[in-house]
This record gives sequence, C-alpha cells and structure tokens, in this order.
Amino acid sequence: MLVDIFSSFDDNNQVFMSLYMLMWVFSLASIMIFSSSYWVMSPRYDIILKVFKETVSAQIFRAFGLNMGGFINVLAALFMFLIFMNLSGLIPYVFSSTSHLAVSLSLGLPLWLSLIISAIFHNTSSVVAGLLPMGAPAPLNPFLVIIKTVSILVRPITLSVRLTANMSAGHIVLTLIGNYMTASFFMSSVFSMLMLVSIQIFYTIFEFGISMIQAYIFCLLITLYSDEHPH
Repeated sequence: MLVDIFSSFDDNNQVFMSLYMLMWVFSLASIMIFSSSYWVMSPRYDIILKVFKETVSAQIFRAFGLNMGGFINVLAALFMFLIFMNLSGLIPYVFSSTSHLAVSLSLGLPLWLSLIISAIFHNTSSVVAGLLPMGAPAPLNPFLVIIKTVSILVRPITLSVRLTANMSAGHIVLTLIGNYMTASFFMSSVFSMLMLVSIQIFYTIFEFGISMIQAYIFCLLITLYSDEHPH
C-alpha cells in the first residue's frame, strides 16, 4: 500500500517486481548477453550490443583503463546493467532499484576500491606522490594533501549519490504529475487534463533519456578515475 510519494522507494511494498528479483534477472541477463560472443552463431541482438560496447570503448581508449585487462568488459557490462535497471524503474508497478543508495553504492564502491588497491600494489610511491600537485608552495603542502585525500575518499559517495538523486527525483516528479493527472479526470477541465497528460508523456520520454545518460556518466566517471592509476 502506498502512503506517500516516497513509498515507491520502499522495497517492502507489494510491487510487481521487487529489488531482489530485478537484481537476479538483470544480472543473469547481462551474463547471457556478454557470453554470446562465444556462441557458434551470433544472435541478432549482437548488433545492438556492439553499439553499447563501442560507446564505452570509445571513452576507455582515451584513458589508462585500456591497459587494464578486462576493464572494457567490466564497464560495458556495467553500462548495460545500469541502463536495464534505470529503464525498468519506469515500468508501472516495478520497483526502482537504482533509486536506492545501497544499490548504487554497491556498484560504485567496489570498482573505486579495486582501482585504489591496484594502484597501491602497482606503484605505491606514485600514488603517494599524486596526492601533492607539482609546483605547490611548501606551506600549503599539508593542506593540499588532506584536500586531495578527502576528494579521493568521497568519490564513491558522490558517484553513487549522483545516480540515486537523479533517478529518485525523476520518479518523484512522475508520481506527482500522475497524481494531479488522475485528479484532473474528475475535477478539472478538459484543457487541464490534456495539458497534464502531455506533460506526463513528454516527461516520461525525458526520463528515458536521463536513464541512459546517468548510466553513461556513472561509467564515464569510473573511466576518468582510472587515469590516476600509475602507469
């Protein structure tokens, strides 16, 4: 039962598809899709997959992540997984999992932490030297190191909060417009009803674009973080 507009973000509500079902379904779907390259005959949807892979690969080729084995496959799979999860939240009675900070943080934190651990084991001195910009005044060195360290530590939080906030805001606005649109069927004029229906349709199309853009930004930021990995 929905009590307010924020109840749609509670996975304990009786919705058509819960958080756990979505996570399992789309995780298995991602595995099946990316294992299609090992099939004897490529499926027809392989052309669509190449579009997503080339989009992510175009960004990774400009970064140091190209030299990391398997980094392209991980980000390409993550890109498609986030698109599936974001778009599924726009289906009526389907739980929006990416609007929860726990889900987005569980995706961003391991990738960020793996880059940090890999950089430390690869070249510890280079990682420590990267905390201090070149040519900085000596009296400011301790403060610059602290600022750089804090900026690195908050990256998984900002990465996850950005995805969660954008997806949550979009679903809340859609819910508000839907409530007013439903009430307009009984209490407003025909012009107001048609205007609200038009706004709902255009904003839903806008949310489709936001879902894809947020997935792209999430993967793009992780790619940019790989640039600081020591060569």
